Amino acid sequence: MKKTTFVLALVFAAGTVFAQKKTTSSATVTFDATTPKDALPKAENKTVIGSIDTQSGAVAFEAAVKNFAFSNPKIQEHFNAPNWLDSDKFPKFTYTGTIEKVNKVKFDKNGTYKVQVNGTITVKGISKPAKVEGTITVADGKLKVAANFTIKLKDFGVTGQAIEAGKVAEEPSITVSAEF
Repeated sequence: MKKTTFVLALVFAAGTVFAQKKTTSSATVTFDATTPKDALPKAENKTVIGSIDTQSGAVAFEAAVKNFAFSNPKIQEHFNAPNWLDSDKFPKFTYTGTIEKVNKVKFDKNGTYKVQVNGTITVKGISKPAKVEGTITVADGKLKVAANFTIKLKDFGVTGQAIEAGKVAEEPSITVSAEF
């Protein structure tokens, strides 16, 4: 009897621990580097992996560079080329961080919560600190996360004629949306 009670307690405790971390493999990240001169440098990746730990506030996202889809195949080719993002050498973007004041987010109560995440974004093997503001919406036990921020391409060693000519924004907008 004691053995059964112990095993059930372990199973319950493990279930509680695992329930704190939510994951998805279908988050969406958009990359929008459009300018008044060119509306084409905009891409979307719908296969982004993400996780959020509701206890610690740890968040992480990973996006395969080659999975960003542009409407113009030539722009996609340039995006992945060695002189731009070099997706063969650096196959992924990552963001890891921690939600500030995570205890103010009621993950068990329906509502929308404004959050700030202090973290690090890594592009082309270069890591930079990134504070990102976003929202977490809790609805019937499901979490929706949304954020929008910009990056400076030159901070990650991305330069070129298209940027200098004003055809690609120097600071593209990055939008993240995920459901856990």
